[in-house]
Amino acid sequence: MNNENLKQFANQKYLNIESYRKSGQPVQTPVWFAEEGGLFYVYSLVDAGKVKRVRNNPEIKVAPCDMRGKTKGVWVAARARIGAEAEAKHGHRLLDQKYGLIKRIGNIFSKLRGKKHAVIIIEVL
Repeated sequence: MNNENLKQFANQKYLNIESYRKSGQPVQTPVWFAEEGGLFYVYSLVDAGKVKRVRNNPEIKVAPCDMRGKTKGVWVAARARIGAEAEAKHGHRLLDQKYGLIKRIGNIFSKLRGKKHAVIIIEVL
């Protein structure tokens, strides 16, 4: 992992993930993220496109961005995977700490609607 690649993500609220469809077409998605120990934690609905794309191809690119996905730094290569249950719980705790009340309210609505989440764990290369 390159520390220079990680510095640009410090104090950022959003991360743009570029994942790839089976056809190879890139798809960019701005998301909330939390960082710990050089790993980024992102949550999403289990059946979301980005989760499916990561399962099919873990090689992605990431860049810091604003809430609309406009990049605020350079794209860097990364590898993503879907976290196991304990890792997912840890990721949710980190995201809850970072995004506070808004994230926790979202958690309540998701639970009421019966929505299941996956946590994507990203390692910058």
